[in-house]
Amino acid sequence: MSTNTYPLKLPSSIKAAAARLAKEDGVSLNQWIASAVAQKVGAVETAEEFLKRRAGGATGDGLSTLLDKVPDAEPVTGDELPEGWR
Repeated sequence: MSTNTYPLKLPSSIKAAAARLAKEDGVSLNQWIASAVAQKVGAVETAEEFLKRRAGGATGDGLSTLLDKVPDAEPVTGDELPEGWR
């Protein structure tokens, strides 16, 4: 595994929490942060792939046609837009 260095600046509170969790896991802070970043990358890439598969070949073409079929009616109570919203 090749590694690169990256100077990371964290708020003190986040660094302290990460250091505490790393100690509880019995790993160095560097290892813990690398693992946390890897987990986040995996989650984002997994979500992206899931959404691509879920969308299939959908493009959004025809969306206006679909929206044109929505009846022009007052919203259900509690579903109104906030005051001043446009």
